Amino acid sequence: MPGDDVGIVTEDRLIGGRVRICQPSKGYRAAIDPVFLAAAVTANAGETVLDLGCGVGAAGLCLLARQPLARVTGLELQAGMAALARRNALANGHVADNFRIVEGSALSPPPEVAAGGFGHVMTNPPFQPPGRGTAPPEGSKALAHVESAGDLSAWIKAAVRLLAPKGRLWVIHRADRLGELLAAFSGRGLGEVRVLPLWPKPGRPSGRVIVAARKGSRTPFALLPGLVLHRDDGTFTPAAEAVLRDAASIDWGG
Repeated sequence: MPGDDVGIVTEDRLIGGRVRICQPSKGYRAAIDPVFLAAAVTANAGETVLDLGCGVGAAGLCLLARQPLARVTGLELQAGMAALARRNALANGHVADNFRIVEGSALSPPPEVAAGGFGHVMTNPPFQPPGRGTAPPEGSKALAHVESAGDLSAWIKAAVRLLAPKGRLWVIHRADRLGELLAAFSGRGLGEVRVLPLWPKPGRPSGRVIVAARKGSRTPFALLPGLVLHRDDGTFTPAAEAVLRDAASIDWGG
């Protein structure tokens, strides 16, 4: 099945079949990261949410599966991925009216994505700095995984600029880059910073972290216990299953 300039696409389902997405068969493919990112966001009905670098719209649709009355905007640089995100919004028609896709750069957004215009910004930034490791060969995967026009600090700066006063930022990233991520938060007027590690198995180092912050808050930093994804036999833990299959939200402990 062709998909604009992204080649062959497959149809996949997330959150126990609640969300349908078409995505490229090669290159960047949404897996569990956008599901956990969306589960972290505490948006209420009517609140505005920006998915910065939305890809095919997986995180936005997963959020709307939990909170269908949120108003979500997805900003995506790649035309083919943005086209798939629009297609996916229509395929999940019960929430399509609350999911708008805008094509453009995260670092210099178009006018439809206004500074200070969002109560929440969620984002899954490119994981890999340029020059570290081997870049993926496929264009969409390279752009999704490797920083290009802007580094992590520039990405976070752009996200904070788009937040409304007292708005909340939600980021999922590699655990080994947590220091860089927290450094990127510094001096941006962010407080109430909370780090939630995702542990692949008991006793293993964290591979991912979800980091939350609030613009203009002075609440102190908190490192939370985190969530173990897999049992020793490789199957998902009940806590992970609740997020991935049953549309549970992540508990931030109040």
